[in-house]
Amino acid sequence: MSNNIYLPNLVGKGYGKYWNFKGRFRVCKGSRASKKSKTTALNFIVRMMQYKQANLLVVRKTYSTLKDSCFAELNWAIQTLGVSKYWEAKTSPLEITFLPTNQKIYFRGLDDPFKITSITTYRGVLCWLWIEEAYEIDKEEDFEILQESIRGKVPNGLFKQITLTFNPWNEKHWLKKRFFDCEEDEDILAITTNYMLNEWLDNSDKKMFENMKKNNPRRYQVAGLGEWGISDGLVYENFCEMYFNLDIIKNRESVTSIFGLDFGYTNDPTALFCALVDTNLKEIYVFDELYKKSLTNFKIYQEIFNMGYSKEIIVADSAEPKSIEELRELGITKIRPAKKGKDSLNNGIQFIQDFKIIIHPKCKNFLNEICNYTWCKDETGKPINKPIDDFNHLLDAMRYAVQSINKSDRFSFK
Repeated sequence: MSNNIYLPNLVGKGYGKYWNFKGRFRVCKGSRASKKSKTTALNFIVRMMQYKQANLLVVRKTYSTLKDSCFAELNWAIQTLGVSKYWEAKTSPLEITFLPTNQKIYFRGLDDPFKITSITTYRGVLCWLWIEEAYEIDKEEDFEILQESIRGKVPNGLFKQITLTFNPWNEKHWLKKRFFDCEEDEDILAITTNYMLNEWLDNSDKKMFENMKKNNPRRYQVAGLGEWGISDGLVYENFCEMYFNLDIIKNRESVTSIFGLDFGYTNDPTALFCALVDTNLKEIYVFDELYKKSLTNFKIYQEIFNMGYSKEIIVADSAEPKSIEELRELGITKIRPAKKGKDSLNNGIQFIQDFKIIIHPKCKNFLNEICNYTWCKDETGKPINKPIDDFNHLLDAMRYAVQSINKSDRFSFK
């Protein structure tokens, strides 16, 4: 390590106990910009150089997401610590090696579970596991499979540990009960961190969170403070905000693009929903949006054309057949009306609820709607089977769009 680096100054505040904990489970839920991933990356690089028999396994739900997240963060940590000459990083497959001892950092995805359980180390033992975006692991049984990769005896002075880092979008997730609602256990450290621990945010970063606090308090609880998402009454609960590589997702065999359009004008925005859907994994990746008021049909055409989607199949609100026809004549030739039918609203919602919704952070309006789209309540305050008629422009467009992948005759969309 560079002699000019003093670790407490580099790491900053808020993570002292987390950094030094040696129990079985080290869990950190945090807001955006809480430096949890960077701190974890720094910690593991320092540890690997301290413990000469240790090897690390890094896991996310999908292998393809590792290169631009954990792999990049660990390489950043190596450079930041000034120790690049001691490390070698390879991308095919992803692997980082500490050259003096041949210790390894392995990378695996839950989409290939056999490769997780079949790791053989060249030196020492596989004693540490880092699960980034642990919220992506929907089933606790999948976590138990991961635990099996960290087994067996370790040399004296070494310890086995599983580190989980994530943004807490849903208070009903198994992670909450397993690590935050359990009885006190010396083998579990579960902490919550947020952007206020990050000394390196500038004024514009802080202003973003203050605006979120004022304009979208529900989202601020999660993305700002790192608290559990308020799932009570939300129509869609299985969603998260996450950066993803569009080109990587697009190249999966089971992925198709879908687009939906909800018309508005004076009081409501015109909303275009743009997503990729992995029908095998049951995942919807929201990657772009249009959300503007006072758009004429010609301006809608211009916006869609400029976004590059004028040649796509777009399923639009069938309540405006004249607008659909005008857009078709202007050049959006594949636009078509959404189907109508009895109970179409709830049937559409039920179909989408079988999917996990991953939202790119640039889709701020979609995030705002899905965080606030709730079921109506009766006079006693009990939710009823009808969503509120608000925060639903992009969400209605999403219902229209999924007709492209829903081939069942028993579903129709309003």
